[in-house]
Amino acid sequence: MQVLGIVGHSESGKTTLVERLTQRLSGTGRVATVKHCTHPPDVDTAGKDTARHRDAGAAETVALTDDGEWYATGQSRTLTETLDALAPDYDYALVEGYSDAAIPKVALGDREATDPVLHRASHGADADLDEIVTALEERDPYITLETLVADVKREPDEVYSGAIATFTGRVRAQEGPEDPPTELLEFERYDEVAAEKMAALRRDLEARDGVYAVRLHHKTGVVEAGEDIVFVVVLAGHRGEAFRAVEDGINRLKEEVPLFKKEVTVDEEFWAHER
Repeated sequence: MQVLGIVGHSESGKTTLVERLTQRLSGTGRVATVKHCTHPPDVDTAGKDTARHRDAGAAETVALTDDGEWYATGQSRTLTETLDALAPDYDYALVEGYSDAAIPKVALGDREATDPVLHRASHGADADLDEIVTALEERDPYITLETLVADVKREPDEVYSGAIATFTGRVRAQEGPEDPPTELLEFERYDEVAAEKMAALRRDLEARDGVYAVRLHHKTGVVEAGEDIVFVVVLAGHRGEAFRAVEDGINRLKEEVPLFKKEVTVDEEFWAHER
């Protein structure tokens, strides 16, 4: 799923640009939109059933309609959690608001926004859609473990599979209680070489007897302590084949794919290959 934020002041045409991009992108894939609200939505107003649910102690309330629309209230879902939930089912997510979020974005007017900013325009009606879409497609997609699991389940050989094995690598905050805490890791890669190595590794694993599909993904850029870094997903006939392919997949990915890691702790920062 490709994620794009649209940020600007109240009269900058944010919603106009969301509408224009939704019409453009829905021709090539499924589009979800996320709106940053500064006040509770009407679904949670006093006297409504959802408000009574909340008053009774529910941390989150979801209202569903017959045509499949839903409205969620409460404070239990962050932007990241929302994008994680959308990623397996959508090709694009347009996020209106959240100027400080670490997602690619379009900034309208004189609105300040954290990088990466892909495009700037005076108003949403004037933004160049061709330029925005081209820049967005050059970015890495937003991928979660659930995205990859859903992807292998769509494989034609899924009917022969009795196992899906996965591996998730995360940023370890500390090696032990005496070690300085790690704040974040930053990953860089040689794009073309890394893509070739990853594709070759996937082909090798999928050529094994009983292995039907493999997905590998390693994040780049800044990944903070506690966040996920790398995923390996294997669709196989039986658990033994699946487990072996997952273990070999992550071991060979770390050995063969050219990725460079900088570690930032509370005391220092350093590139791992220089140590």
